[in-house]
Amino acid sequence: MKIAELFYSLQGEGALVGVPSVFIRTSGCNLRCSWCDTPYTSWQPEGKELALDQILDEVKAHPARHVVVTGGEPMMLPDIVPLTARLRALGLHITVETAGTVFRPVACDLMSISPKLSNSTPAGPWATQHDRLRIQPGTLVELMERYPYQLKFVIAKRDDLDEVRALLETLRADRQRVILMPEGIDREVLRERSLWLAEICKDEGFRFSPRRHVQLYGNQRGV
Repeated sequence: MKIAELFYSLQGEGALVGVPSVFIRTSGCNLRCSWCDTPYTSWQPEGKELALDQILDEVKAHPARHVVVTGGEPMMLPDIVPLTARLRALGLHITVETAGTVFRPVACDLMSISPKLSNSTPAGPWATQHDRLRIQPGTLVELMERYPYQLKFVIAKRDDLDEVRALLETLRADRQRVILMPEGIDREVLRERSLWLAEICKDEGFRFSPRRHVQLYGNQRGV
């Protein structure tokens, strides 16, 4: 299984923000977001091929009871199913972070689904494929029906909310499970966007998520 990085940190986003967690970051993605903050898993995928035993040994080396399988797009990888089964056998709480474009029958306690809005579409030759793949309603519904879930949207501008509202209507999603997060890898940009995004969340009943790891450590790997 190609792994970009394995590390122990605090969950920086979503409903479990602040929870100590081991992160298993897989390499490889079927999308190419313009603002991707882990280009080493998508635009220039890198990493090492690790056996499941090696991955599990690293997870067991830390005291966390939460593990986050992320990417890239971890649901692309066939070994995601046996990996999550073995994590479940360890009694760990498993979060899978996905764009919701691929389904696999994983073991998962929180399916963290981040559908990509049009603000993610890159310029250039990847644009057509990215736009074709980024929203898969059937896959999103299947994930939402099978797992406890959160829907996490990356917001860059106020107009992005029009897309969020339309998609939520299509999916008939529970608004209490919807989380809005400012786009950005710079503390000042995040602060500016957080101020107006927080007001939108208050007005519409969505949950607000910071990017706590960026606030704490800056934009770097392994945090």
